Amino acid sequence: MPEILVLDVETLPIEAYVWKIWDENIGLEQIQTEWSIAAFGAKWLGQKDVIYADTGGRGKRKVRDDKALCRQMWALLDDADIVITQNGTSFDIKKINARMAMHGLLPYSPIRHVDTYRAAKKHFGFTSNRLAWMSAHFTDTPKSEHKRFPGFELWKECLKDNPAAWAEMKAYNIRDVVATENVYLKFRPWISGHPNLSIYNGGEAPTCPKCDSPLMQARGRSVTQAGTYHRYQCQNCGGWSRGRQMTTGPKERKEKLA
Repeated sequence: MPEILVLDVETLPIEAYVWKIWDENIGLEQIQTEWSIAAFGAKWLGQKDVIYADTGGRGKRKVRDDKALCRQMWALLDDADIVITQNGTSFDIKKINARMAMHGLLPYSPIRHVDTYRAAKKHFGFTSNRLAWMSAHFTDTPKSEHKRFPGFELWKECLKDNPAAWAEMKAYNIRDVVATENVYLKFRPWISGHPNLSIYNGGEAPTCPKCDSPLMQARGRSVTQAGTYHRYQCQNCGGWSRGRQMTTGPKERKEKLA
């Protein structure tokens, strides 16, 4: 199996001088403090333990020092073949890359990326594509609401290096990772263009390209412009795939294309 990492990051906000609270265009010269990464949670798909780290516990002045955090994430991403996120295409991966580049880190090894938010938008018409809605309707691990420090208060207290707030942040971040993993597993059989897991097993046996299970059942044929293939359904995840070899011969294909 490839190394599949589920990842979620939390960031600390930009602090800026503003004149009003609505519809304000903030210039670069108004920024007092840049954003930074506050915490990350990660787990290897199918494993129980969640890896977590944050910038707390060193005093208020070092809360925004995320260099060590970036090095930890770099090592995880460098080991990963595939990364699973919720809205990571627009947010998590870009934010991680930005902070790593700012700290002078070189790129981690290339990864394949599956974004559950993008998968939801592409394949479904849910009421909401947010993790809170999807995890509540598809899993038994709904997203946490951090009730002790509601709304923006959690981030304000973490900036003060409040230990209770960091404990809440840890629970919140870890729950997001678990919720993302479970939503991904529900969506996986539906995702077209999913990274082909069967190529990682050395071709020893035909397996499901989405979950690598050998429990494949031949069911009909897949017809393309060029020819036909055997069609299979995985009895583990339910995903559909087709064989690699055409079932139509060169002569038949030539006649059809003539």
